[in-house]
Amino acid sequence: MAESSTASGRWRRAVRRRIRDTSRAVGLAVGRFDALAITALVAVGYLAGYLWAANLLSVRSGLGVSVTVVDEPLVRMLERTGQLQFEPVALVDLWLVRLLVSPIDVLVGVVLAGLVGLNLALAYLALVQPRSCGIGAGAGAAASLPALLSGTACCAPVIVIALGVQVSGTVLTVLPWLLPLGVVLLLGSLVYVGGLVET
Repeated sequence: MAESSTASGRWRRAVRRRIRDTSRAVGLAVGRFDALAITALVAVGYLAGYLWAANLLSVRSGLGVSVTVVDEPLVRMLERTGQLQFEPVALVDLWLVRLLVSPIDVLVGVVLAGLVGLNLALAYLALVQPRSCGIGAGAGAAASLPALLSGTACCAPVIVIALGVQVSGTVLTVLPWLLPLGVVLLLGSLVYVGGLVET
């Protein structure tokens, strides 16, 4: 029993240490102007791509400026329009940009975009300052791969439909799992790289 409690205590300390190291690595990534700029640019670009792939963002001419909100938006925003998509509750036109606001889809996009941005910022730091940051060069690749996977996770169903590729029912049932898998891998890569930072 004593050995079990000792092992449990060691495991808890290791988890706390890894979380602390990860938060320090993220702080390092957003504490430098160049890494923060990469995080912001990648996140904004990824979010725009995510919304475009989900048919929530489009570019059109002559839109003007207007906002239209549906009746009972709090109820409607929980209604599904697909396996991983929810009902838009507002239509926002800003001159050339039209945005269908689906709060849950936008929130998912923001979370993914932030994770992708942070992963690529850590990958950047691993390339430009590997010794002083305490991050090995291999950590950059480890951070980049899940970021790329998350891109296919959000966009794969839309790309398959857009290209008209005939996909078997088995593949279509796997596609919804790519988004959560991408999120898990992005979080895992942040924790992995965070553990490589010298404290």
